[in-house]
Amino acid sequence: MKTGDVLHLTRAASPQFTQSIFLRVIRTRTDFHTYDGWTWLDGYQLNQKGEAVARRELYVLKEGVQLVCPFATPQPPNAKTTSGSDSSA
Repeated sequence: MKTGDVLHLTRAASPQFTQSIFLRVIRTRTDFHTYDGWTWLDGYQLNQKGEAVARRELYVLKEGVQLVCPFATPQPPNAKTTSGSDSSA
């Protein structure tokens, strides 16, 4: 787990997750002592659009953490895409 990774956290990662969440990792807290196989994470909890909604500090079982592909960067609602060439002559 490294900075920028997006994780899916469920009960497999910790009993605290009665509802699963997505977390974008800020850092792994190596300065805290933990039990073998567990780690502290600082990160941002993400909503369904991939936007940060809360900063969280979580204690999780490494084996239960699921790495997922990062969310797509949100675009403004009026953003236009270009296809490179215009064939409407």
